[in-house]
Amino acid sequence: MAKEPIYIVSGARGTSGERVLRTALAQFENEDVPIFIIGDVLERSQIDEVVKEALENNGSIVHTLVNADLRGYLTRLAQEKNIPSADLMGPVLMLLKRITQKEPIGKPGLYRELREEYFKKIEAIEYTVDHDDGRKVEELDKAEIVLTGVSRVGKTPLSMYLSTLGWKVANVPLMQGVTPPQKLFEVDHRRVVGLTIDPGQLIAYRTHRQEHLGAGRGAAYTNPKALWEELEYANQIFRKGKFSVVNTTDKPIEESANEVLTHVMRRLTRKT
Repeated sequence: MAKEPIYIVSGARGTSGERVLRTALAQFENEDVPIFIIGDVLERSQIDEVVKEALENNGSIVHTLVNADLRGYLTRLAQEKNIPSADLMGPVLMLLKRITQKEPIGKPGLYRELREEYFKKIEAIEYTVDHDDGRKVEELDKAEIVLTGVSRVGKTPLSMYLSTLGWKVANVPLMQGVTPPQKLFEVDHRRVVGLTIDPGQLIAYRTHRQEHLGAGRGAAYTNPKALWEELEYANQIFRKGKFSVVNTTDKPIEESANEVLTHVMRRLTRKT
C-alpha cells in the first residue's frame, strides 16, 4: 500500500530538509516514504500550490523556509487545511535570535552561498569518482576536463587531484584493438587532454602493478614492443580528436595537473 507523501518546501534547493528527513526516516526500518522536494519557493502563490497538492494526496509538509513571512503563511495555511506540517527552521532561528540578539537575514541559500567553493569541490569529486575509467561515457559532455590514455599512464590519480581543485573530470581508457567511445570525439575537443608517458617508465609501472596487485597478467601488458604500439595507437587517437597532449614522465602530479589546466584554459580562451 502506497505511503502518504511528504513535501519538502524550501526557499533554496531543499537539501537541508531532505537530509534531516532522511536521517529521521532511517530510524524506521524498511519504510519507503515518497518524498517530493519543492525548491526555490519565494512567493505565496507557490505555497498555495504545494498546500493544494498535499491536500489532494493526503500528504504532509516539512519546510525549511528562512523568510519569516513565507514561513508564517505556510504554517497558518497548513493548520487551516489540517495538513500535518513540521517547521525545521523557525524554532532554530528563534533560538539563535535570542542568543545573538540579532534579527535573522532571511535570505534563502545563504549557507551554500557562503560555502560555494566547498560545495563545488564536493560536486567535482563526486562527478570524477562516478566517471572514472570510462564509466558513464554518455555524460562526458558534463565534464569540464576529459583525460584519456593507455592503462597506468596516470589518468585516475590526476583526475582525482584535479577534482580536489574543483574541476569535474572524466577519464577514458584507450586499448589497442578496442574502438574508443564515439562520445569522446563528440565533446568539446578543447577540454580533452591525452596523457602519454615514456615506454620505460610505463613498463615499470605495469610490472609493479602486475607483481603487487595481480592485474594485467597478459604477456602484452609489459611487452616492450606491444607497449610501444599501444602508445602509438593512443597518439593516433589524440591526433584524430585534435586533443592536447601532456607527457607525465618523471613529473609530480602537481606539475602534470598544471600542464593539463594550462592547455585547457589556453584553448578555451582562443576558442579554437
